[in-house]
Amino acid sequence: MTPLRQRMLEELQRRNFAPSTIRGYLRSVRDFAAYFHRPPDQLGPEQIRQFQLHMLRDQKLATGTVANRLAALRFFFKKTLKRHDPEFDDIGLARRPKKLPVVLSPEEVAQLIEAAPNIRHRTILLLLYATGLRRTEASRLKIADIDSQRMVIHVQQGKGSRDRELPLTPKLLEALREYWRSCKVKPRVYLFPTRLNATAEEQPISDKTVWHACRDTALRAGLTKRIGPHTLRHSFATHLLEAGNDLRTIQLLMGHEELKHTTLYLHLSRRHLHAAVNPLEQIRIRGFKEQAAESGNGGA
Repeated sequence: MTPLRQRMLEELQRRNFAPSTIRGYLRSVRDFAAYFHRPPDQLGPEQIRQFQLHMLRDQKLATGTVANRLAALRFFFKKTLKRHDPEFDDIGLARRPKKLPVVLSPEEVAQLIEAAPNIRHRTILLLLYATGLRRTEASRLKIADIDSQRMVIHVQQGKGSRDRELPLTPKLLEALREYWRSCKVKPRVYLFPTRLNATAEEQPISDKTVWHACRDTALRAGLTKRIGPHTLRHSFATHLLEAGNDLRTIQLLMGHEELKHTTLYLHLSRRHLHAAVNPLEQIRIRGFKEQAAESGNGGA
C-alpha cells in the first residue's frame, strides 16, 4: 500500500466510515489514477470532469454510481490532500432518476430461500428477510448479539453509527439454532465467521459474501428480478407495511434516521396502492357494443 493510499485509509477510518464505503472510495481513487496513468495527487478538477464524462458516456455507469465515485474523489482531494479549490464543489452531478426499488412477493421470497445451495446461505437469506438488516450489518453480526432470552437481535453501530434492536422471531431462532448445529467448527465470536483453520482467529465474512449469497441463489431459483441483499431489506419493509404496521415502527426497525426515507415503502405497498379509490371506478361508462347498438337503433 502506498503512503498516499494509507493516508486516505486512515482519514476514512478516523471518520468511522463503513468497511464497504472505505473499499469503494479507495477503489474509485485507484480507477481515477489508472485512467490517466498518473498519481492521483498530480490530478485536479479538470481531470475529474473528464473522468465523470468517461464514466457516464463510455462506461455507461448508473448516475448513482457516478455520484458515489465523485464523492470519493472530493474526499480524497479535500480531506486527504487538504486541497480546498472551490472548483471541486462546482463539479455538477448528473440528475439521478428516482426509481422504485425491486420488491419480491412473499412467494418469491420463499422460492429464493428454498433454492439456497447450503445451510449457511439459507440462514443468511432468512436473517436478511426476517430483520431487514443491511448486508454489512448481517456480515458483522456476533453471537452475543442474539438474545434468545429477550427475543431480540442487537445491531451494534449500524449505518450512521447507531445501535438498534430487532425482534427475534421463533422461526428465525430455530433457523439460527439449526445453522449452529450444522457447523462442524462452532463460531466463537461472529455468527458467520471466516478463518483459515479451526484455531485461527475469527474474522467476519465480507459483505460481498452476503451479496453473492443473494445473487447466486436468485440465479439458482430462476428469479429474473435483479436481487441483492437490499432487495430482501426492501421486501421486509414493504411486507411489514402491507401487514398493517405503522411507518414509525418500520422506521425504527429499518434504522432510518428520518421518516422520509421510510415513506418510500408507501409507493411499494399493494395494500396502500389499492386502498386509493380510483375515479374510473366511480363513473358508469356504457360498453362499446352497447353504445354501438344504441347508435345503430338511433340511425334506424
